[in-house]
Amino acid sequence: MHFAIHTNARRGLRTALAAVFLLGPGLALAHGDVTPQPVDTSTLPQVGAKWLEDNPYSKGAAQGEAVRIGSSGYNQNCARCHGLEAISGGIAPDLRHLDEECTSLADAAKKNACMKEVNDYFIGTVRRGRTRDGRVYMPPFEGMLSQEALWAIKTYLESRREP
Repeated sequence: MHFAIHTNARRGLRTALAAVFLLGPGLALAHGDVTPQPVDTSTLPQVGAKWLEDNPYSKGAAQGEAVRIGSSGYNQNCARCHGLEAISGGIAPDLRHLDEECTSLADAAKKNACMKEVNDYFIGTVRRGRTRDGRVYMPPFEGMLSQEALWAIKTYLESRREP
């Protein structure tokens, strides 16, 4: 029995290593098996090439459409690690709490500064990914997801805040 388990474990390891070598080195570095999926933002106001500091969809007429698009974009690109409906299962941070510190601030200037910091962190992390000690914890999405897609996902996350 012990020999059969050992042989099966070794065979499984060889299969996994073969997949890594055959499918490419990017597979070995990615967190999970996320392949960025395109997000159709054609129904949102386009914001241009220069990255904005503030979420253009968090208020106003486009907010509902941004939540709809962001929900789809999140589920296709983020949910595998961050959890369905932005509720983490423990693999990655629970994004419903992303700006929790800011929302409780009473001083408007401090609240705006805090939200700007969170937006910078969010956009920077999603664009460039996160690597620690040579291990990729989050793949970079820059060049794969548009600015409109990232802000739509952020708008969706804002709609998922816990009360």
